[in-house]
Amino acid sequence: MNSIANIHLVFYVIGIVLLLVAGMTWRDTAHPKRWSTGLFWLLFSSSFLFGDLMVAQLGKPLAYRINGVVVLLLALIAGANLLGSGQHSRVMTPVFQEKLKKIGMKIFLPALSIPVITVILTLFAKTVHIGDWYLLDQSNLTLAALVVACLCALLLSCGVTGGTPLQAVRESRRLIDTLGWALVLPQMLAMLGGVFVTAHTGQAIQHVVSMLITPESRLGLVIAYCVGMAVMTMIMGNGFAAFPIMTAGVALPFLIIGQHANPAAVVAIGMFSGYCGTLMTPMAANYNIVPAALLELKDKYLVIKTQIPTALLVLIANILLMYFLAFPHSV
Repeated sequence: MNSIANIHLVFYVIGIVLLLVAGMTWRDTAHPKRWSTGLFWLLFSSSFLFGDLMVAQLGKPLAYRINGVVVLLLALIAGANLLGSGQHSRVMTPVFQEKLKKIGMKIFLPALSIPVITVILTLFAKTVHIGDWYLLDQSNLTLAALVVACLCALLLSCGVTGGTPLQAVRESRRLIDTLGWALVLPQMLAMLGGVFVTAHTGQAIQHVVSMLITPESRLGLVIAYCVGMAVMTMIMGNGFAAFPIMTAGVALPFLIIGQHANPAAVVAIGMFSGYCGTLMTPMAANYNIVPAALLELKDKYLVIKTQIPTALLVLIANILLMYFLAFPHSV
């Protein structure tokens, strides 16, 4: 179905912002690593701006290989510590402070408008169409509504503060400089999940577990599943990506089918065990690295170090809960 706000618009908006950030970085002569940092964001923007075009013109095999090279270059730049932060002027002059006082609590309106507009569009605009064109992408309804809400919030923020869209891009660059390579992790982890599924990792885990643990050892299987969910989440940075792999490899064949465990209890507690891994890994950048960067902590792993004791205690509790609640007939 044709749609005005579709998934391609989402990609193009992200790509254009990243392209502008790259250009601003190159123009910042005070930036200590402006050329490599600008190249990093230019390469990252290319997959959003030209991904569909490469597939259409070059075919999927070659387009995917080119994207693979881009990923390797991004990893090389980040791994070689070639990313840096530029100069961002944020002087609290008396005029600026007076302007902030006039704006007051209205400063929060643009941020609050994003979820409100997204919900309204998702619920009431999904069937709106002009001729053969729908307003929102029917196959990616929430995401299309979100990008429209973000654009509306941008216009609202300009009205509230008297700023310009260009100033919004400058602030985007400041935040992107603060976050650094962690901004790329969500997309990379999504790709990693696809790689693990294609590689039949679930079957490999099932084979390893069958070699190390006897099918009759209920406690051993519970520990393998809960700890495996936490470890796999630490590797992949996302409990949702680890869930199908560990459930197909351990929970389904050994616990649900072999031990006749309650599927609802097993998968719910298993997912919670994955979240324990989320607390202990830098791969979960949105939860652990981004807050440290935004708070400008000297130790970027301080959030993880603080969370590890709690995560381990909750993981032990999950093992006990699954052992005693997933097999009610044995209690």
